[in-house]
Amino acid sequence: MGNLLLVVVGFTLLIVGGNWLLKSAVALSLRLAIPKIVIGMTIVSFATSAPELIVSIKAALDGFPDLALGNVVGSNIANLGLVLAITVLLGSINVRKSFYTTDWPVMMVASLLFVGFIYFDGVLEQYEGIILVVFLFLFLIYLLRFQKTAVEDEMPEDDIPLPLYKTVLFLGIGGTALWGGSELLINGAVGMASSLGVSDRIIGVTVVSVGTSIPELAASVVAVLKKEKAISLGNLIGSNIFNLLAVLGITSIITPIKVVDQGLLGSDIFWMLGISFLILPLVFFPKGLRLGWRDGLILLTFYTAFIYLTVN
Repeated sequence: MGNLLLVVVGFTLLIVGGNWLLKSAVALSLRLAIPKIVIGMTIVSFATSAPELIVSIKAALDGFPDLALGNVVGSNIANLGLVLAITVLLGSINVRKSFYTTDWPVMMVASLLFVGFIYFDGVLEQYEGIILVVFLFLFLIYLLRFQKTAVEDEMPEDDIPLPLYKTVLFLGIGGTALWGGSELLINGAVGMASSLGVSDRIIGVTVVSVGTSIPELAASVVAVLKKEKAISLGNLIGSNIFNLLAVLGITSIITPIKVVDQGLLGSDIFWMLGISFLILPLVFFPKGLRLGWRDGLILLTFYTAFIYLTVN
């Protein structure tokens, strides 16, 4: 009963946090004259990836490397197979050229870089973590200097600039609520899963990864409902990039991460690569440069198959 209460309170905080974070992101976009997808891929992505970072560092330091790795790999799968699926089921997203010339390729390069580092020796070393973090900094510099709008912005009427103190306040409250809500949700979910005798890897790629993807879900759903689709898509692509380059990069710099359960190398990382690649053809088919409800159903089917096969 206590675990269920933690889950309910966690969900509530995440919904509130997603709303406040969105307000601050829109205000920053207007104040700095930066495309909203850039705000989504930087500030919103970092805030919604904070739970993954906290969980992975703590898991690695506490001697649960599979939980740290499974959390990030599972979260990246959940961001696209669950969160993006639900987002486009609620409303279609029209995509522009820079999505497939910059954002998606960077996500794929980050994914392949991580897989290349971990697959052959089963260890993510400190120097590999440094390479991941350096790549992240180069990507952020490029984003802030050159990135153009990658999603058609509907420019809703409620795009009103906020005073700087309110923007900072909303950002702080939103980020804190997302972090606190995810902590409660994870504690409750892991408590229930552990009582069933499930392994660290399976807890990581299912329960914990979904729990740490809830901030992305909350922020993206609120963004779509408020017609801020640029922030929604940018948040998800950016979050996957942050998870690989920042979360695993920083965690492995603090302490090398070693794979324990070989299922992570034999199955999970290939599911992650598969769904990351799948986004590109879905953007072009059946309607060019658009993600719609049919794409959402395909992604949801992919994610359901992943969960079913992993748990069984």
